[in-house]
Amino acid sequence: MSHKIDISHKTIFFIAGFLGLVWAIFLIRDLLILLFASFIFVSALSPLVERLMKIGLPKAVSIALIYLVIFAAIAAIITLGLTPITVQTSSLTERLTETVTTLMRNNHFDQSSLQQELPNLSHNIVAFTIDFFNSLVTAALVAVITFYVLLDKDKIENQFAELFKNKSNILSLIEKIEIKLGAWLRGQIILSLIVGVFAYIGLTLLGVDYALPLAIISGLLEVVPIVGPILGAIPAILVALLTSPILALMTTILYVIVQQAESHVIVPQVMKRAVGLNPLLVIITIGIGSRLLGVAGALLAVPITVVIQIIMDDYLHPQIKI
Repeated sequence: MSHKIDISHKTIFFIAGFLGLVWAIFLIRDLLILLFASFIFVSALSPLVERLMKIGLPKAVSIALIYLVIFAAIAAIITLGLTPITVQTSSLTERLTETVTTLMRNNHFDQSSLQQELPNLSHNIVAFTIDFFNSLVTAALVAVITFYVLLDKDKIENQFAELFKNKSNILSLIEKIEIKLGAWLRGQIILSLIVGVFAYIGLTLLGVDYALPLAIISGLLEVVPIVGPILGAIPAILVALLTSPILALMTTILYVIVQQAESHVIVPQVMKRAVGLNPLLVIITIGIGSRLLGVAGALLAVPITVVIQIIMDDYLHPQIKI
């Protein structure tokens, strides 16, 4: 007995439209990631803007003042630590160069092998330089978009909410998302500070040279999940190796302890308090995000999960109809 399946024109158009939408999202995924990153910064900064407005400052002045304070704080940190960091980093670079040269000599790299590797090295340097300037441009775009979204935040949110049936509930949902995303960003800053301080204390106690720049490297790379802590450990281990293999081993053990604490205790617990996610879910989402979108996916895995969780929680209750 055969069954006839009828597919209407509407069904075909719906499937085609859905696939087209998925493909369009895939094509503009970089732009969407940039916009989402800006939304995170908007979520973190908007409470500060509101506080300044309550004391009588116009919104534009409030936003500009916050930007000024942030840039001034960054400049102050760089200025206060510029001399020791510059001196130690310069010396660190020389020592690392010596270490690499020594390792190459000990592993019998001949002149012809080195010449063969030089084109690859030059290519990598050029690629790194391009990526670095692309990152600067992206950061500048995020800062500009964040500024203008903060300036017209209420208008943008109201226009978006008007697309749905229950405007007040949608605005409430947006507010919940903003609170959680702001907490997530503050959690990331806390994580970087904790790892940087732990690395500095550990390296200082072990007597490893250049503890300050090495700890700063560790703290900065903490924002890159999974591979960041590993990359942050490599320079410290190489520097310790210049003193003795024993010190290099102790430094390796130090970073393994820090990484284990970071992966299984610090990150899950800080993020749980910040965004209310289960520690195991945090680890899983970071792993999934890194596989799907690389570094950007790993960085944004937790906030994306937070947004999905909040939307699902509200959608499963009868208070909101999307």
